[in-house]
Amino acid sequence: MLKFYVWCVGTATAALLAAAPSLSAQELARAPAASKKTAIVAAANPLAADAGAQILRQGGSAADAAVAIQAMLGLVEPQSSGVGGGGFMLYYEAKTGVVTAIDGREKAPAGASPDMFLDSQGRPLQYLQAVRTGRSTGVPGAMALLFAAQERYGVRPWRDLFAPAIRAASDGFKVSARLAGYLSPDFVFAPTSDVRALFARPDGQPLREGDLFRNPKYAATLRRLAAEGPRALYSGSIAAEIVKRTHEEPLPGTMTLADLSSYHADWEKPLCRPYREYSVCVPPPPSSGISVLELLSMLDHTDIAKRGPTDPQAWFLFAQASRLMYADRDRYIADPAFVSVPVERLLDPGYLAARARLIGERAGPAPPPGIFAGVNRAPDATREASGTSHFVVMDSAGNVATMTTTVESVFGSGRTVEGFVLNNQLTDFSYVPTDEHGAVANAVQGGKRPRSSMAPIIVLDHDGQFVAALGSPGGSSILAYNAKTVVGILAWGLSVQAAIELPNLIAHGNDFAAEVGRFSPQVLAGLRERGITFETGHAEGSGLHGIMRRPDGTYEGGADSRREGVVRMLPPAASAAGRVSLVTPRSSAPFHLDH
Repeated sequence: MLKFYVWCVGTATAALLAAAPSLSAQELARAPAASKKTAIVAAANPLAADAGAQILRQGGSAADAAVAIQAMLGLVEPQSSGVGGGGFMLYYEAKTGVVTAIDGREKAPAGASPDMFLDSQGRPLQYLQAVRTGRSTGVPGAMALLFAAQERYGVRPWRDLFAPAIRAASDGFKVSARLAGYLSPDFVFAPTSDVRALFARPDGQPLREGDLFRNPKYAATLRRLAAEGPRALYSGSIAAEIVKRTHEEPLPGTMTLADLSSYHADWEKPLCRPYREYSVCVPPPPSSGISVLELLSMLDHTDIAKRGPTDPQAWFLFAQASRLMYADRDRYIADPAFVSVPVERLLDPGYLAARARLIGERAGPAPPPGIFAGVNRAPDATREASGTSHFVVMDSAGNVATMTTTVESVFGSGRTVEGFVLNNQLTDFSYVPTDEHGAVANAVQGGKRPRSSMAPIIVLDHDGQFVAALGSPGGSSILAYNAKTVVGILAWGLSVQAAIELPNLIAHGNDFAAEVGRFSPQVLAGLRERGITFETGHAEGSGLHGIMRRPDGTYEGGADSRREGVVRMLPPAASAAGRVSLVTPRSSAPFHLDH
C-alpha cells in the first residue's frame, strides 16, 4: 500500500534548482526536509498567498482560503484574473477521499452568434481587434464557482473572507514589477484607456514598480460581494454596468441581465485515469484536462520514466506525444452540452497505445488527429492568450483546492467596471465556425462555454489518498506545463519545486518552442539530431504552483520562479497530529473514484 505525505522546500532549494537542467534526477531530488503536515498556500503573488494564509490561521478551510486568495489576486494581479473572470477548481475532501470538479467557465450570452468574430467579408477578425470589443466578454463565473465551493466546504462566514483584499484595496499595496510591466505603454499590447485610467498614479501617469496603489472602487465591489454574495455581481447595479459596458462600441455585444442572473457554476465528476502507480484527476470538458490525461497515457507506453530530465530522448518523447495530444485536443474538445465530445474513445487504452506507436524516432510533419467513426469535426482555428493565474491551498484538515482562474488575455477585454476588468473569454472560441469539412466543435453558440486549456490537477494514490495538486496559467501551453510537472514528480521522482523548474517545451503542430537557456547543450544537440529545433521566447509563460506529500511525512509547496509566486506554510496547530488522517474513501460518496 502506497502512503504519501507532503513536505515543503526551504529557500536553499532555489539555488539548487537554478542549475536544474545540468543536474541528474537524483541530484534534483535532494531538497531539504521541512515541517510535518500543516496548512499551505501557493499563489502567484505574496499578498494573495498571505490572504489565504490569514484565513487558514483563523481556522478556515481550503475553500474559505480560496475566496480570499482570488479576491486579492483580482486586486494585485488584475491582468490575470478577477471578479470579472472564470475558472475551474478541483477539490479534495480529506474525510471522504472524494475529488470533485467545479466548472466556473464563462458562458456566451444567449444572443451570441457563430459569425460574431468575422468581418463584413466573412474573414476572421485580427486577435486584438476581437479582444477589445463588447463581443469578447462572457458571463463571468469565478465568483459563482467560489461561492459554490465555500457553501459546501467552507467553515468561516462568507463575509469575512474578503477582509484582507478590502483592506489592501482601501489602504493601498505596492505595485509589483510584473503588474507595472503590463501597464507600461511599451508593452506589446498597450493598455486600453479604461485600464490606463483605473491603474494610474494620482497624476494620471502609469503605475510603476513600488508605487502605492489604492482601488476604492474594487474595495466597494468586494464589500458588496461580502454582504450580498454572488448576486451582487449577477444582478443589480454592477450587473447593469457590465451589460452597459459590453454594449458599447466597437462591436457591441449581446449580454443581458438575464444572461447574468441565470448563470450558475456546475458541479462535475472529474476525469481520473492511471499514470504509473497513481490516479491523475482533471476537470471534464470544456476543460482540456482530458488532453493532459492523453499525453500522460501515451508517455506511459514509452521508457521516459527510466531516462530523466538530462536525456534528450526523454524530451523527444515528450515533444512527440505532445503533438499527438494537441492534434486531438484541437479537433474534438468543446462544451459537451452543445457538442458530442468522444471522451471515452479519446481515453481508450487501445487507442492511446496506437497513438503512442506514432511517436517514431524522428520528428516529422505535424500528426493528424485520430479518427472516430461518426464524429466529423472541422479543423479548429482558436487562438488563446495567457492572462491567467493558478493557486493551490491545503488546510490543516488535509482538504485541498487547486484552481486555475483567468480573465483570458492581459487585462481581459481591456474594459473595466467598478474597479475590475471584464474578461475576453469568448475569443477562446474558434472565430471560423465551419469550413468544407463541416462544423468546428469549438464554434460560438449562445449559452455555450468556450473550450479552455485550464486544467487543474489532483493526484491520488491507490488508496485514494492525496499525493499532489498543481496547475498553471499559459494559454494552450498549460497542458504541456502541467504534464511536464507531473512527469517530473511521478516518473522522475523530483520534488514539486524541481519539477516546476524543469525547462518548458511546447510542441504543437509544426511549432516547437522551448526555454532554450534552461536546457543543457547536450539535450539541445540530441533534440536537433532527432529533427527538433526551437523557436525562442514562446514557452516562458508558466506560473506553476503545487503541493505534494512525501513518504517521510513532510510537505512541499512549489512556486514557479518565472513569476512572482510564493509558498506560505502555517505551523501545525497545537491540537493537530501534524499529518492528514488517512481515511478510507466511502464507496457511496458522490463522484467517488474507483481504482
